[in-house]
Amino acid sequence: MNLFVVGDVHGCYHTFEALLRHWKPAEELLIQVGDLVDRGRYSPECVQLARELEAQHPGRTAFLLGNHEYEMLIHYGPDGPNRNWLGWGGKSTVAQYNGRPNLLREHLAWLTQRPMAWENEHVVVSHAGIANTADPFDPDNTDGLLWRRGPLRHLGKRQVVGHTPTDNGRYYLDTSYDALYIDTGAYRGACLTGVRLAATGEILEHFSVPTIAHDIA
Repeated sequence: MNLFVVGDVHGCYHTFEALLRHWKPAEELLIQVGDLVDRGRYSPECVQLARELEAQHPGRTAFLLGNHEYEMLIHYGPDGPNRNWLGWGGKSTVAQYNGRPNLLREHLAWLTQRPMAWENEHVVVSHAGIANTADPFDPDNTDGLLWRRGPLRHLGKRQVVGHTPTDNGRYYLDTSYDALYIDTGAYRGACLTGVRLAATGEILEHFSVPTIAHDIA
């Protein structure tokens, strides 16, 4: 089965909807690298859409945990409030959920269940990538797979990651580490990218949808 991997959405609901028109649910597994929330105007709608797609297409989606979801869960957990997260875009997300306590509760429960990575024999997808750290799966590790910026470890399989926006709004393949970067800055007004991969990791096609202005204005 082919893969359709989508970069950081960051509350850009209408842009996300537009990109999903290129996904073929009957033939492909949809994987989203995390950071559905924050910075854009429609974080609740993005999470709700992801939940609906997961329910409508059993076994055909994988929505991963991003650092923004992780920090959001801390904010609403026993260790909150999370003032760092509020400064990174969380304040707008709190406002978007205001007056919708049942929806927030449902979304937090769903986000808690997000895996940190998806992989097969040839590809591993995560939010920020795996580097030479003692425990990259520690969510608090600033060099772990929720937070890493910089060169990744060569795993012998292709890494597909978001987290670090590319400079020119285009996906970037670092051949030195076989790492494919697909956060193309949707919340910055650039575009949201989806890459169609073979199960072997070969890039078959890519789609970049310019950010719809209403998502961030």
